Amino acid sequence: MDVTVLRSGIPDKLPGRSTNVCERGIGAMLAGEVVPGESVGVEVRVPVASEPLRARAMVRHHESLHCGMEFVGLTADQRAVIRDWAKESGIETEAAMSPVNKERKGAPAQKAIVPEKSSETPLPPRKKGRRAAWIVVLLLVVAIAGALFWWRWNKGWEELESGLKNSQAATGEKPQVQVPAEVMEKLLVHRVEPTYPAEARQSKLEGTIALDVVIGRDGSVTSMRPLNGPDVLARAAMDALRWWKFEPYRLNGEPAIVETRVAVEFKR
Repeated sequence: MDVTVLRSGIPDKLPGRSTNVCERGIGAMLAGEVVPGESVGVEVRVPVASEPLRARAMVRHHESLHCGMEFVGLTADQRAVIRDWAKESGIETEAAMSPVNKERKGAPAQKAIVPEKSSETPLPPRKKGRRAAWIVVLLLVVAIAGALFWWRWNKGWEELESGLKNSQAATGEKPQVQVPAEVMEKLLVHRVEPTYPAEARQSKLEGTIALDVVIGRDGSVTSMRPLNGPDVLARAAMDALRWWKFEPYRLNGEPAIVETRVAVEFKR
C-alpha cells in the first residue's frame, strides 16, 4: 500500500504494508511518520479487485512504524470490495492478527513438556495419549499458521522493495469515448500540483508535459501515458496526476470510462 500526505502543498508518499483492514479503517506499517489527526490519501492493492482501492483517511494513532487510519467517505462499491477481501482472506488474517490466541494454543504444549513436581495421581495411559495427540495437532496448526504469515509478510515486502508500489493496475476495459481536455478540465474537483524534481531544477529543465489519461467511471485516474518531454519531468507529472479526481463523465446519463489529454507545466 501507499500513503500520501500533503505537507505545505507537496505530496509526500510513504510506502507501507497493511496489517489489518475493515470497512471503518486500516492498520499499517509505514516507512515514515504520520501525525494523528492528519488527512492522508490511501492506495491499497486488493487481490479481489482489478484496480487499487483509493480512499481518503484520517490518522487516528501512530506509534513507531505502526499506525491506524479511519476511512473517510467510502463508497458502497469500496465497502463491498473490503468485505469480499476480508471474507476471502479471513483464515489467514486470523492467523496473522491473533498472536495472543497462538500463545494460548501453545500453553498446553508448554505445560506438558515442562516437568512439574506434584503429588497428583498420574493420568491413565488412554488420557495421556489423547492429550499428546491434541498437543501435536495444536503445535502443527501454530507452525503452519506462523509459516504462512511469515511467507506472506516477506513476499509483500519483496514486492514493495522491487517497485511494485508504483505500478498502475489495468482495468481490463477500454475507454468508451475521447473527451476534449477543456471539457474534462471543468469536471476536475481535486488537483495535486507536481513536485519539481531537484535533478531537473539543477539541469535547468522546464517545459510542458502532455499525457494521454484514462479516467474511470468513479472519476479517478486509472492509467496514463506521457507523450513528450524528459523522463524525470514525465515521472513527476504522473506522480501528481494519479491523485487527481474528476466528476464522472456521463454518456447517455451513465458514468463512462473516458480518455482525455492533460498538460502539466514545469517552470523554474
